[in-house]
Amino acid sequence: MNSANDQRYARHQTPAGVQTEKDKVIFYSLSSKFVDEKSAQKRSSQKVQEVIYYSLAIGHHLGVIDCLKSRLECPLNGYRQWIDCLPQNSEARRKLSGVQRFGEINIDSTHTHCLALALRDAREKMNTQQQGWSDALIALLEQIENDPAMYLMVRRYDA
Repeated sequence: MNSANDQRYARHQTPAGVQTEKDKVIFYSLSSKFVDEKSAQKRSSQKVQEVIYYSLAIGHHLGVIDCLKSRLECPLNGYRQWIDCLPQNSEARRKLSGVQRFGEINIDSTHTHCLALALRDAREKMNTQQQGWSDALIALLEQIENDPAMYLMVRRYDA
């Protein structure tokens, strides 16, 4: 992939013709944001550009491209067993089980405490690998606490 394609495709998206690995779950974190200013200038009138910059100034993401970076990968079966360590009917289990139901979830600052506490409390039920995943996820949750604009996108690859 050349540098033009690096900017064109988010890292979690696979360019046409490239096979993705199957049966895994990947946690991505926001690594940077940018506005494609050159193409926006070619396609947009001055008024549209003003709306884009105004929306950036007030915190909306109109016209902003989020760049995501892979931070944690788990085999799909391992992910399921890891989530099964969390208490039945808990909010943390419901949230992380969304990957199995919907294929993709977002984790933001509203989820950090709930998930971190549940992962910590379930640690005794986990094997060494699951504890490592918990430690990695808790570290990512701490990053969100320090930078509330950051979020995680968790995607299932099994198709």
